[in-house]
Amino acid sequence: MSKLKIKRGDNVIITTGKKDIKGKTGEVIEVIKKEGRDPRVIVAGLNIVKKHVKPSASNPQGGITEKEASIHISNVALVGKDGKAIKVGYKIEGDKKVRINKKTGETL
Repeated sequence: MSKLKIKRGDNVIITTGKKDIKGKTGEVIEVIKKEGRDPRVIVAGLNIVKKHVKPSASNPQGGITEKEASIHISNVALVGKDGKAIKVGYKIEGDKKVRINKKTGETL
């Protein structure tokens, strides 16, 4: 499996998908990387779906809840300081490998 350029806590913009979430930005809550499946991310406050919940001991009422659904990692891009999508590269500084903005060269 290849290395992912998006990590938890990054600000990302949604580049493709449903018209109500396309172009919006948010913070990555979780990166889902499973063997044999494509990597996905969950972005805070975006791609909200309604889920029917069966009554249980912890939730005796049950009902309909809203939660964030995952988005394929190819449909999001990191956001630069200007608010536009950027491409990520890597550079070795000393003995550490750091992520850089390919266009400007600044570290992320």
